[in-house]
This record gives sequence, structure tokens and C-alpha cells, in this order.
Amino acid sequence: MTIKIDNEGGQIIVRLAGRLDTASAAEIAPDIQRLAEQADKHIVLDCTELAYISSSGLRLFLTLRKESAAKGGKLQVRNINADIRQVFMMTGFISLFEII
Repeated sequence: MTIKIDNEGGQIIVRLAGRLDTASAAEIAPDIQRLAEQADKHIVLDCTELAYISSSGLRLFLTLRKESAAKGGKLQVRNINADIRQVFMMTGFISLFEII
């Protein structure tokens, strides 16, 4: 699992690659916490290369969503594959996030 965070055109682009399972969620949790501190901005979670997400990974997404809502920011999720879309649909996350 890798995470790359860039500022592009006033947006914070977070590129996630690999499998976001319990172990990798613990590894990237500090990065997500730093993002939560900037949740008043426009954050895009780019899942183009994300192959899998577990409940621990979903929890990190939800943490960012809550912080973004509380701070008046904007959070979008883009380029989720069919398997991740299915997880989002089964868990109800599909209605919680703006997916582009």
C-alpha cells in the first residue's frame, strides 16, 4: 500500500495504490490524520490504483468525511473500481461520499 499526497490547483490529491487492509490502514493512519487537519480544503481521494479496501480502510475514509463536513471542506472520491464500488454500495458508503 502506498499513499502519495500532492497539492494541485488548490486541491489536495491523495493517490492510494495497492490494498487498503487492516495492516496498511494502520500504516497510513498518521497520513490520514494530517489530512484531517486540513479538512477545510478540497481533498480528492484518487483510487485509480486502489485494488482493495477493508473495513479499516473504510473507517479512514469516514474519518476524513466527518472532519471535512465539520470544517466546511470538500471531500471527493474518484476512480473507484467495480469491486470497491460494490463494497461502497453494500456498506451504504455510496450515499455518504461524492464519487467522481
